[in-house]
Amino acid sequence: MNSEEKNRVASEAARHDKLGHMDGHHIHQIKIIVEKHPDGYVAYPLGVRGVVVGEGDSYEAAVADVKSAIKFHVESFGPEVLHAYENS
Repeated sequence: MNSEEKNRVASEAARHDKLGHMDGHHIHQIKIIVEKHPDGYVAYPLGVRGVVVGEGDSYEAAVADVKSAIKFHVESFGPEVLHAYENS
């Protein structure tokens, strides 16, 4: 990867989206990092316990995929997966 591609990837990695998730009476903001790769986009959330990844041919498709994966992850494992960095 040349320096121009690295800069583009770093720039894309800095782009993020947020997902609001309702947990009882709390709404959690989840930062989603989106990286551009030669064969598409990869998106992943920060602060979620477990492995959650989305992908797509476009930025929007990757974000939609990871949002769906986060919702499924919470439904499967419970809202405590949203508290990955909080003290138990």
